[in-house]
Amino acid sequence: MKTIRTFLLLGCAAAALAGCGADDIASPGEGVLVTPAPTSPAPTNPTPTPAPAAGTPAANCPTGTIDRGVIATAFRNCEISGRLTSDFTIQNLPGVRYSLSGPVNVGTDVGGDGNAAGGQRVTLTIQPGTVLFASSGNDYLVVNRGSRLQAIGTATAPIVFTARANIEGTTTESSQGLWGGIVLLGRAPISDCNTAVPGGTAACQNVIEGTTGSIFGGDQAADNSGTMQYVQIKYSGFAIAPGNELQGLTLGGVGSATTLDHIQIHNSSDDGIEIFGGRANLKYLAITGADDDGLDTDVGYQGFVQFVIAAQRDASNGDSMVEADSNGNEDALPRQNTRLANFTFIQRSTTQGLNALLLRGGTDYSMVNGIVVAPSGSACLDIDETGGTTTRSANSGLQDNGPPVFQSVVFSGCATPFRGDDSNVTAAAIQSIFGAGTNNVSAFTSTLTNSYVNGTNERAVTPFNAATLGAFFVTTSYIGAVRDAADTWFAGWTCNSTAASFASTSPNCAAAPTG
Repeated sequence: MKTIRTFLLLGCAAAALAGCGADDIASPGEGVLVTPAPTSPAPTNPTPTPAPAAGTPAANCPTGTIDRGVIATAFRNCEISGRLTSDFTIQNLPGVRYSLSGPVNVGTDVGGDGNAAGGQRVTLTIQPGTVLFASSGNDYLVVNRGSRLQAIGTATAPIVFTARANIEGTTTESSQGLWGGIVLLGRAPISDCNTAVPGGTAACQNVIEGTTGSIFGGDQAADNSGTMQYVQIKYSGFAIAPGNELQGLTLGGVGSATTLDHIQIHNSSDDGIEIFGGRANLKYLAITGADDDGLDTDVGYQGFVQFVIAAQRDASNGDSMVEADSNGNEDALPRQNTRLANFTFIQRSTTQGLNALLLRGGTDYSMVNGIVVAPSGSACLDIDETGGTTTRSANSGLQDNGPPVFQSVVFSGCATPFRGDDSNVTAAAIQSIFGAGTNNVSAFTSTLTNSYVNGTNERAVTPFNAATLGAFFVTTSYIGAVRDAADTWFAGWTCNSTAASFASTSPNCAAAPTG
């Protein structure tokens, strides 16, 4: 997470994206939005006729898309661009691949109070098995406040967002940063506002990282930005400018009524998932090969995340598995309160941050039922700020303002379990915080198989009842993300990262998608 800086929209045209960077979240000055992208035609989405023979491209493209010819000899390239101004369904059609051209906006921002002039609420629906691709860093999908993305795949027919090179069969296990990513925005509370208003109010909003004018935030904790289930996002994370990058999946002010589960981010050149404020809850995540942080949470995010496998590619790629901060604005309200349960983190990098878990400040974090495996040169846990108090409230509410809590978390491999490189919190203090929980082990011997499946030692650890932290969590009889070899929640819909030894029963990520 980088420092917030002022971002001036005036004079920053879409054609000059590379020169209009900002760090993380940027201020839109007086709140003026950029000129809307061209409006796409009203879609009727007829099926191309006749249906092509297997292995041949469709004869034409559905209404509302642009025919860009044939790609990879077997598919019609049907382009989606501009701003969707009415509900639109992307069909999974034989012989068709869909391309995103430029920033594709779903709807027009309705404002924090839902009444912004010109606001349009639009739903984009994507059918199971659909494959979409993009060709450059300035190609990405933005779902604006008030609109929804209904990307609902299945375990046998996941929805795939990937790069053009992947369609053409030229990606490798080290490919990354080939297009933008997915940005989902909402009207749930955030802590860092672009004007002097109280955090968490309808007027508290900001511009999301990696874009030139997409606004997020408000006062609707239960806002609904749609559903993403059984979705792959591959080779994304382009840097618009230094310090202003798109992630695989970026959530800004997303509310708790949004459904987010069974999502894989593969080889993002920035974070796998970054969450800017809001109240989103997530389950069943696979984050493989992220070149920055696996999970990055910021600016007043309060939510629940359960069942996460995250693995870095090799010793030269990746930063922290978790990073949490508030951009140097640690006293801003609402404070971040992330509750993370049943995670298995495989850190391999020995060249970047060297902290598997990095909690910078302004955050009340709870981590339970976790496994962290890190190289000997890394610290397993670095805490820079504890919130200024020594105890937390009994029910772990949303405004605890206290040190992080760890229950049934084990660290393996790291020669330095606790790093106190900040004057606020010493290594001894971090060790004390970790030791205050139950069933935590800082010098654990991992017996994981295939890098992420619990072995004998992991199964012997007494788990914490995560459901006591909130109704979103389910109670498990084990720590980590994967109970044993019979636990296959990740199988089929994920793709395999050979270097990360992940999901070996699934197709290789570098292979062209066949959906």
